[in-house]
Amino acid sequence: MTAVFALATSLLWGLADFGGGLLTRRFQALTVVVVSQALAAVVLGAIVVATGGFREAGPQLWFAVGAGVVGPAAMLCFYRALALGPMGVVSPLAALGTVLVPLGVGIVAGERPGLLQAAGMVVAVVGVLLAGGPKIGGASIARQTIVLTLVSALGFGAVMALISEASTTVTGLFLALFVQRVCNVAVGGAALYAAVRRGTPALPEGGFAALTGSLPMLAFVGIADVAANGTYSLAAQHGPVTMAAVLASLYPVVTTLAALGVLKERMRAVQTAGASLALVGSVLLASGG
Repeated sequence: MTAVFALATSLLWGLADFGGGLLTRRFQALTVVVVSQALAAVVLGAIVVATGGFREAGPQLWFAVGAGVVGPAAMLCFYRALALGPMGVVSPLAALGTVLVPLGVGIVAGERPGLLQAAGMVVAVVGVLLAGGPKIGGASIARQTIVLTLVSALGFGAVMALISEASTTVTGLFLALFVQRVCNVAVGGAALYAAVRRGTPALPEGGFAALTGSLPMLAFVGIADVAANGTYSLAAQHGPVTMAAVLASLYPVVTTLAALGVLKERMRAVQTAGASLALVGSVLLASGG
């Protein structure tokens, strides 16, 4: 079940990133973050009320608050890095944080992956790097892009580690994800307000009409991101965090395939090789679980 939930996480995150990348071509990154997370918070609030999740409130929700504070900063850095540098480099580098941070937590907690799992981790990480099709011989990337990407990587990894500690039951998970989203909206909203005060428009030309026309996609991005956090938490609870972290980090492969199918982008040989290695790594990790 760990492999199933973790692979579901990679699928959901990959599609959410693809949708978010499309939206940031029209809207400011902070607007995408705030609106998508607000829509997700509304859905989660209804689920929490329906399932009685508020009864699960406890000190562990501080982990969700922490994830909610870190998350918007990580997403903002990630989208900014995508705007400044090639997605083929930014996306797989950001994905590494979702492996290394939870992996380090798991190892510190005493988890020791088996031989097949260790091999699978190496193969999958290499696949993630290659799947984005890094431009080995291209022009150098601006230092700001690298810094933003690394900050987002650490932030995404921290969010995964924190949310996995925020609940031990399914209803508690709904509450933790709701708290995280409320904090996402609060932190992101404050940052968006400050940006508007400095003269940066929150909406593109077309105003609210453009925003309302994109609400379905914004809702999908927010809900897919929530669902990915949930499936990752379930994956970490059902098996080794190390396996869950690596399998969940395969989402750049999904983003690449979505771009291939929807935008008709052509995959280079290095991307095809990376996707294949990622799949091989997935099989090795699953067989080791």
